[in-house]
Amino acid sequence: MRTRVTILSILYFLTGVLFLLFENNASFVPSFVLKMMMIPLLIILFLFNIKPAGNKFHIMMLAGLLFSWAGDVLLEVPVQYADLFVPGLGCFLLAHIMYLLVFLTTPGENYILRRGSFLIILIILYGTGLIYYLYDSLGEMRIPVIVYAVVILTMLAGAVNRKNKVNPSSYVLVLAGASLFVLSDSAIAINKFGHGFTGSSIIVMTTYLTAQYLIVTGYIRQ
Repeated sequence: MRTRVTILSILYFLTGVLFLLFENNASFVPSFVLKMMMIPLLIILFLFNIKPAGNKFHIMMLAGLLFSWAGDVLLEVPVQYADLFVPGLGCFLLAHIMYLLVFLTTPGENYILRRGSFLIILIILYGTGLIYYLYDSLGEMRIPVIVYAVVILTMLAGAVNRKNKVNPSSYVLVLAGASLFVLSDSAIAINKFGHGFTGSSIIVMTTYLTAQYLIVTGYIRQ
């Protein structure tokens, strides 16, 4: 089992590296195919370790991965064929909702409400600062982006809230993954609506791939 997990992990990150190498290729096909392969590899790794049948938490995690995969596919379609940014954003919104439901409803003491209120303040300040920075340039996407920001930051708060509910290894991995997911989506928002910056695709993909991997492997350790 450990060998299969190792092989799948290597293939997952190798696919991500190859995607970055082919992303600016004249043909979009290689990068599109590679993007389609990423999350399925993670789903296989998840299914090797977890049997979703009959467990609502496992099912919601699997649903989150499937929504993420759909979002990946939609966002990789070239704009000249169809502008699927909003549907792709919607898929990732659903993915984050699945993750936050898992994190927030994990049985145990609600750490963030009783002892971690200062972390809620930090999360709110971060989200407020990001929206303030992007606000004037969001245009008709203002409401969708604000809703998305609220959901993903709630997901991060849910990851914080797992403290003392799960073992330390699971807690740290999932929290690191959720934090990287916020950074990845922040980079997307800044690059698209704020100021485009060099190397944005590398930052977005490395943080995104690592985030998904840490969330899944952290959840498995739970």
